Amino acid sequence: MAKPKAGIIYNDIKPMACQVALEIEEKLTASGWEIATNTGVGGILEYSTPGSPVCHTKIEQLVPPNFDSDMAFAIVLGGDGTVLSAFRQLAPCGIPLLTVNTGHMGFLTETYLNKLSQALDQLLAGEYEVEERSMLTVKVFRNDALFWEALTLNEMVLHREPLTSMCHFEIQIGKHAPVDIAADGIIISTPTGSTAYSLSSGGPVVTPDVPVLQLAPICPHSLASRALVFSDREEVNVFPATPNRMVMVVDGNGGCYILPEDRIYLAKSHYQARFIRLQSPEFFRILREKLGWGLPHIAKPNSVELP
Repeated sequence: MAKPKAGIIYNDIKPMACQVALEIEEKLTASGWEIATNTGVGGILEYSTPGSPVCHTKIEQLVPPNFDSDMAFAIVLGGDGTVLSAFRQLAPCGIPLLTVNTGHMGFLTETYLNKLSQALDQLLAGEYEVEERSMLTVKVFRNDALFWEALTLNEMVLHREPLTSMCHFEIQIGKHAPVDIAADGIIISTPTGSTAYSLSSGGPVVTPDVPVLQLAPICPHSLASRALVFSDREEVNVFPATPNRMVMVVDGNGGCYILPEDRIYLAKSHYQARFIRLQSPEFFRILREKLGWGLPHIAKPNSVELP
């Protein structure tokens, strides 16, 4: 009978994550599991440079060696960046991930190191749910040829370079008429990404189960340019309507330069991010714990009358 299979993705620049990865591997191997390990580096998209304008690997080619759809689960050790990297690596295989925070905020992580032993017991006993979240496919076309592509869980950001002026963006959503936005940049995000860069730019918080995408301008030139929420069934095409070179960043992790003749295409991916939840998903609890949303208002103390 074949051994059950599982994987571990860890942040190898954090000694604690490396140590815990080894301990988990030893424990699961002793329990009869076949374990594959890899670092989060494999899912990092990297940045292009003026001399090397493309750092590009096809979406499906980011899957690490020895990881496949036969895996029951994978454990991710790191912060939110490692989680994003792990999903870019493993979403094409449909592997559910238990995300363990060894970083700071860990908005996307499910549990902490001090609760890892109990989490592993639940995991091996199958006492968990799988929450599926939508991802975006981002593709850049130059002269109608595919130039760059990536899978993103949070967002795509397109913005001006430093020392350049405000930019114009022509955006077509589905078959609707294109719109022109003048701003420092734009963000197109998933519901998961609504609590990231988009939130900082004035976009709304969207619960993960709502089938929408959102567009948020960065420092728009007009008060008429506000965040827009639209169906995730719509494809999006972005055309730079400016003579200046721009910078595109995906998941705050990597990207490429965008020239005036380029076209950026975005659509909901058929791959999904599958989160292992050790308790029923409760999004408002996460907002409260991580961002302080909805905490009771504390009134100021009574003022003291001066004589």
